[in-house]
Amino acid sequence: MLDVERLRAETPGCAHVLDLNAAGSALPSRRTLDATLDHLRLEAETGGYAAAAEAHAELEGFYPSVARLVGAEADEIAFVENATRAWDLAFYSLAFKPGDRILTCVSEYSSNYISYLQVARKTGAEIVVVPDDNHGQIDLGALERAIDARTKLISISHVPTQGGLVQPAEAVGRIANASGVPYLLDACQSVGQLPVDVGRIGCDFLSVTGRKYLRGPRGTGFLYARRATTQHIEPIFLDNHAAKWTGDNEYTVRADARRFENWERYFAGVIGLKAAVDQANELGMEAIWLRLRELADGLRARLADLRRVTLTDLGEVKGAIVTFAVADADHVALRDALRRQAINVTVSTQFSSRLDLKGRGLLNVMRASVHIYNTEEELDRFVAALAATVGSP
Repeated sequence: MLDVERLRAETPGCAHVLDLNAAGSALPSRRTLDATLDHLRLEAETGGYAAAAEAHAELEGFYPSVARLVGAEADEIAFVENATRAWDLAFYSLAFKPGDRILTCVSEYSSNYISYLQVARKTGAEIVVVPDDNHGQIDLGALERAIDARTKLISISHVPTQGGLVQPAEAVGRIANASGVPYLLDACQSVGQLPVDVGRIGCDFLSVTGRKYLRGPRGTGFLYARRATTQHIEPIFLDNHAAKWTGDNEYTVRADARRFENWERYFAGVIGLKAAVDQANELGMEAIWLRLRELADGLRARLADLRRVTLTDLGEVKGAIVTFAVADADHVALRDALRRQAINVTVSTQFSSRLDLKGRGLLNVMRASVHIYNTEEELDRFVAALAATVGSP
C-alpha cells in the first residue's frame, strides 16, 4: 500500500494545483527537486567539472538504478536528453535500403511516424501499418502475417499519448524474437506507470523520458540497448565519449550502451532522474500500477455518468491515461478554463496521433492522466468542475 498523504506532502506541487497531466509532465517529488537543485548549486559554487568529479559516484549510480527499474544490465543503459532523441538514436542508427519494411501500429506517435516517412522517402523503405484488433490494439495475427524476409524493424509505442490503451508489448516481442526481427519500443508513457521488464518484453531498444510517469526533470531520458543484438550497431552520431580516436585515421566505438550518449549532458538532470528512478524502485512498480489503475478506473466511472461525455480509451488493458470527448465543446477552450481553476489537463490532437484519431473521426480528445499523488477527492473535484464548466449534470 502506498502512503498517499506522505506522497502528497513530499510533492510541492500538490499544494498549488490539481494535476491530471502526468502523461505530459508529472509533478516531481521534493527528493527529485532537491537532488537536481543541489547539483546545480554545486556547479555554481565549484564549477561544472569539479561538481561532476565530486558527484562521480552518484552519476555512475544512474545506470544500475535505471537497469533495476526495467530489468536490464547497467551497461545496456544510456542517458539521453529525452525519449524522442533516444528513439531517434536507435532508429536512425539502423541501415535501411529499398524494399525494407518497417512494421508499426495505428496508434503510433507522430514524431516516430515522421521519422518513418523521412527514411522511406530517402531510402525506399516501406511503412506497413498493422491494423488493430477488436479491442483497438495491434492485431497480433496480422502482425505475424505481415512479417516476411523484407521486414527490417517492428516499432510501436507501448502506451500511446492519446489514450489509456496498453499495447501487448510482450506478445509483440515474442513474435519479433521468433522471426529474428529487431524490435524498437517507445516506452515514454509506460515506464514509471506500469512494470516494464525488457527481458520479458524482448525488445532490442527501449526509449524513455524522465518528465512523465517517472516524475523526473524535464530534459532527461534514457535508452535501453539490448547488448546481444545492438552491440555491433554503430550510432548515427559519435563523439569522443561514444568512441575513442585510436589512430590518425581510426576510431573505436564503445562496447556498451553509452556509445549512444554525448560527452556533454545535463548532469544535474542525471542526478535528478536517478532520484526519481530510485523512488519508483523503492515504492515498487506493482504498487504504483495498482494505484494508477484504481484512480483511472474511478475517473472513467465518474466521467461515464456525465451526459455529454464520451470515453474514448481503447484496449483490452487500460492504464492511467483517461481520454474523453465532450459533445459540442471546444476542448482547447475547456482545457484553458480548467487551467484557470488550477486544474491541469490537456488535449490530444490529430497532430500527435493522426492515424488513430482521424480513423475514429475524432479531431481531438480531452486527456486527464492520473498519478500516485492524486486522490479520490481530487477526482470528484475535477469532474464537478468539468460538469460546471460545460453545463452538464
